[in-house]
Amino acid sequence: MNNPEQQGNSRIGKWMMFSALVLGFAMLVAYFNYFLDKEQNPNQSVYSRIDESGNTEVILQRNRYGHYVSNGKINGSGVQFILYTWATDVASPEGGAKNLALKKGPEKRYNTANGMVTAYSTMLDSVSIGPIQVQSVRASINPGLKGNEILLGMSVLKRIEFTQRGDTLILRAP
Repeated sequence: MNNPEQQGNSRIGKWMMFSALVLGFAMLVAYFNYFLDKEQNPNQSVYSRIDESGNTEVILQRNRYGHYVSNGKINGSGVQFILYTWATDVASPEGGAKNLALKKGPEKRYNTANGMVTAYSTMLDSVSIGPIQVQSVRASINPGLKGNEILLGMSVLKRIEFTQRGDTLILRAP
């Protein structure tokens, strides 16, 4: 028979083993989430440089789904953009607009890939990706957009130069 001291040590050993398994599982989940996030947004740390002409460039890599996703800022607050040349304006889902304290303006109808949608006009003081910043940007709040990503549309992209080569997109400040 086991004495009470051995039973207590056995119980502590089982709890330590269980705790180690839980900790190991949590570390695996965190490790795989990091790679999934990196797969979705390979531009979490925006890479920029000065080209030979002295212009500021931001270099973005395409994600495995074929999109250019990048961290950036709207009015100084961090956001995640999907660069989308088919969007007329910068388009924010309603939840993202609330987080950014954007004010809904007049209703506006947009013809999108999902058909006609009603959105609300708004203005952004600034939009930036790395060191490239654009001021006074037309935008919309689209209640139909899902997720947290903000579509970086032509109201910004027409004001900067961009070139795609293979899986790389180069943005240049004007």
